[in-house]
Parts: sequence; C-alpha cells; structure tokens
Amino acid sequence: MSGIFASGGRIHSCALVHISLVAGYFGRFRRTIFTGVDIESVLLAGGGLATTSQLLTVISPKRLAGFVQSGRLIRVYHGVYAASEPDEFGKLTALDLVAGRPIVACMGTAAALYGFDTEGTRRLHILDPGVRMRPSRDMMVHQRIGAPLRRVEGRLATSPAWTAIEVARVLRRPRALATLDAALHIGACTRGELDAAIREHKGRRGIVMVREVVAHADRRAESPMESEARLLFIDSGLPMPELQYGIIDRHGRLWRVDFAWPEAMVVAEYDSVEWHVGRDALLHDRLKTSRLQECGWTTIPMTVDDIRRDPIGLVTRINGHITRPRLAS
Repeated sequence: MSGIFASGGRIHSCALVHISLVAGYFGRFRRTIFTGVDIESVLLAGGGLATTSQLLTVISPKRLAGFVQSGRLIRVYHGVYAASEPDEFGKLTALDLVAGRPIVACMGTAAALYGFDTEGTRRLHILDPGVRMRPSRDMMVHQRIGAPLRRVEGRLATSPAWTAIEVARVLRRPRALATLDAALHIGACTRGELDAAIREHKGRRGIVMVREVVAHADRRAESPMESEARLLFIDSGLPMPELQYGIIDRHGRLWRVDFAWPEAMVVAEYDSVEWHVGRDALLHDRLKTSRLQECGWTTIPMTVDDIRRDPIGLVTRINGHITRPRLAS
C-alpha cells in the first residue's frame, strides 16, 4: 500500500486521479456490456423488433445510430429495428408498429403465408390500413374494401380462395393455373370456394381469363411447371393425360410419373434443375426410365425450355408417340 497512502491514512491526489480513471474505465466497460444486454432484452420483448422510442430507453440516439451503422441493428422500416433481416411475418409485424394497428396481408404476401406462392413474391402486399403509408419498391398498398379475411398463424390475411383469384388475375395463363393448382394441392381452399371468389370478382381486370383457366385447375399437380405443361397440352388439343399416375414394374416397385397416357403406354416427366441434379438423382432417374421401359412404357422427358421455348416441338414429340400404333406383344 506504500505509495498510495500518506501519513495519517490520507490519499495522495495522484492516487485519487488513478482511482478515478480506473473507476471511469470500468464504468464505461460495464455500460458497454449492459447496453448490448439491454438491447437484446428490448428486442426479445418485442418478438425480435423494437421501435426507436423503446431503444432510446436503454441507449442514446448517438449509440443507436452507431449500432445501425455497424450493422448490429437493421432498420426494417422508419422507426422500427431488428437484429437481423426478418421474414414475411416479421416485416408485417414491423408494419404493425409503424401503422399502430394490425396490418392485413394480401396478394402474393398472403399466398406465401398460406403456402401457395408460386411466384417467389419479395415485395410486401398489404391492404390499406387507413393511415398514410407510401408504396415503395419493398411494399405495395392495395385498396380492397370488403375483402374476406382469415387468420393464418395469428396474422390477418385475405382468405385463401380470394387470394388465389387475386393473384391469378394479374398473371399469365400458365402461371395463373399454377397458382390455382397450388392452392388446391395444399388444401388451402376448395374448387367451390374458388368459384365463389370468382363471382365476387365479377367485372374486375383479368377475371374472364381466370374463369376460363380455373376449369382446368387440378389439385394433383405438384409443381408450377407441371401446371404450365398441362395447359400446353390442353391448348394443343392433346388427349388429357393422367396426373401422378402409378406404375408397378416387374420387380414390384411402384413408380409415379407426372403425366401418363396409359392406352398408349407413354409417360412425360418434367425434369427440373432443382430436383434432378446430383449423383443420387441421376441414378434414380435412370433406374426409373429403365424399369418403365422394361414394362413397355415410353418416357418423354421435358425441360422448362421445351415447355416455354419449343412448345410445338414438345407437343409434336408427345403426339407422335401416343398416336403411333403399338406393336402386338
């Protein structure tokens, strides 16, 4: 203790300065630690989101700006922050905070919440909340007075059938059918509900096309490109194939194919890049084709380029096989 205390137990002025500096250092250190903890607590309390006023209860405006600049906080919308980029539910919750009332999802955003968004919607689509919210590249506000609503995981959205028809109205025919197929496939709505929603959209842009396309909607379709291919077959006048048709090979194994014309023993399979890449997928496809060939089936592979860029060539190939007389076995 020598060098710190002088006679009579009094502290030298230099020692006071030293203690003050040490205390100041540790005080700043503790504030830095607890600032992070406090921000995390605020975010957790808000489900991963916090408003400016909430954050300013634990940090200063200058430190808030610093956290945003360093990337430790993300500005989701004006006055709302998160620690990381939120998903659709998170972004909608952030808009709740901005608007001061629950936001209702519609169009592609609602389709994504239900699970039948075939278009990979990135822009948020919401109903007008009744307060001023400017559309942007990340958000579109729609006027849909009287639209039927439903809750999906606690979030209000336009009803599934209404949503499917709304989305289909603004798409090309093949993608409109893909959306309707997807909504039926996951059980989000029924064919009757789609028909009812079409009647509610009477007179609106694109509804005539949707009314024609919905007649071909089929819950058995398992991918958007299968829907596009099926509409091509319909428009080209090909005999309607069986969808997701099951064939048992000579070894007793069941194979399911996208499209089949059983009388002609012809199948058509959509080869997507996502599902048919890799050694295992390649071996599976080769075995499937071989086993079906053993049973007398002809397999016609299809790609996105066949369907969209060479539809006539694809239809000609399929028609040539299904109209060719079969040799007696």
